Amino acid sequence: MKEKLELLKLLADETRLEILNILLREDSYVEKLACELSLTPATICYHLKKMEGAGVVNCSRSQFYIIYSLNREIFDKPLYELIKKDEKAVNTEEKYKKEVILHFFKYGKLTQLPTQRKKREIVLAEIAKSFEKGKNYDEKEVNEIIHAFHDDHCTVRREMIACGIMAREKETYWLIDDND
Repeated sequence: MKEKLELLKLLADETRLEILNILLREDSYVEKLACELSLTPATICYHLKKMEGAGVVNCSRSQFYIIYSLNREIFDKPLYELIKKDEKAVNTEEKYKKEVILHFFKYGKLTQLPTQRKKREIVLAEIAKSFEKGKNYDEKEVNEIIHAFHDDHCTVRREMIACGIMAREKETYWLIDDND
């Protein structure tokens, strides 16, 4: 992603875009580009070095001149290819959940119930993994499972019901199926 950002920053310069337009027509060298754009060779060299570093242009030696050409592979790709994230990028939602769990659980125990709703739901969903789907539990069983995570099983049980993770009817509790 960093390389893509560097390329976009590189293209956000009028002089560099003018150089690229010339290189679209034909390969060129510093002095010729400087003359055509009414700039100093030092300025052209500065921009070409930046573009070469980003892989936008290639250079080759021809007698006394260094000839610059456009790296057409980069510009043959559609814009969405340039801006989309790599498939290998870490799922940020999963990463966030793991960070919340690491922060609020120590040695398998819940240190405190988060006050922020999103974090609280993540923590409660983690506790819910200890329950079997489709199985009914009585209050004592629910309390025992929750107590393994936190001493205040009443609050945690109530929050699991309030967040829609667990349901209760009379003295029977069960996990709510995602399809319900």
